[in-house]
Amino acid sequence: MSPLAVSGLRKSYEGREVVAGLSFELRRGECYGLLGPNGAGKTTTLRCCLGLTLPDAGEIYLAGEPVPERAREARMRIGVVPQFDNLDPDFTAAENLIVYGRYFGMADADIRPLIPGLLEFAGLPGKDKASIRSLSGGMKRRLTLARALVNDPELLLLDEPTTGLDPQARHLIWERLKRLLAQGKTILLTTHFMDEAERLCRRLAIIDDGRLVGEGAPRELIRQHIEPQVVEVYGEDAPGWAEREAKTFSRRVETSGETAFCYVEDATPLLAHLAGQPALRTLHRPANLEDVFLKLTGRELRD
Repeated sequence: MSPLAVSGLRKSYEGREVVAGLSFELRRGECYGLLGPNGAGKTTTLRCCLGLTLPDAGEIYLAGEPVPERAREARMRIGVVPQFDNLDPDFTAAENLIVYGRYFGMADADIRPLIPGLLEFAGLPGKDKASIRSLSGGMKRRLTLARALVNDPELLLLDEPTTGLDPQARHLIWERLKRLLAQGKTILLTTHFMDEAERLCRRLAIIDDGRLVGEGAPRELIRQHIEPQVVEVYGEDAPGWAEREAKTFSRRVETSGETAFCYVEDATPLLAHLAGQPALRTLHRPANLEDVFLKLTGRELRD
């Protein structure tokens, strides 16, 4: 049975439908990404999946249990890394792990032998007696990940696990998540980092206004929605140049501020033309998941 299956999920607040018939299903042992701009319905979807928010319609099965009817039983078999760390600042690192394990009915005597391994996994060896206040933001984030593993969950729900971290901490968490996947764990990941989704996710869903607008493997989505090459053109005259000449070389052009994004099958003619435009700067690159995300959800700022 799927670790998480969602079908026809709907939820409205004050007459506005924030989740509008969403359906997706995780396969055991994969990392599945849930991507979308702010306000797309990601957090509401996760809360419904955990039984913390009552849906208006739809079916949810979490760890084989119907939610919300048996949400508490389902949550006993999963691990959650929330968007914001909620470690207890009055406890040490080890005490945070012990107290969290008690929520799953685990005895202290069973939790204590796990602590060294969990701290090593989080890159925090020897930090068992460290106070939470003494830990850096990256250390707290890694400890929150370790805490989610206390009950040896079959499914991990990670809500933006690397937001606010420096590159070193992000890469360490990526390496640890890949290790969990190699061990057969299943992960549901929400993130605003498209490179993170490309690195970790076997499949992903892009949602906007509570609706599924794209689903599949990252490279499949790129091939399906975007031309293979992108030429970014910068400069004060880039929007004017795009309006006058870009469509001669590119089937699709988007402008944002002083940048024109030209999506092409073959960039050679366009690059040759731009070589004669000294006022414009260029960046030639392969299409990526961020291009797909912006095409499907738009470039407008979301609050």
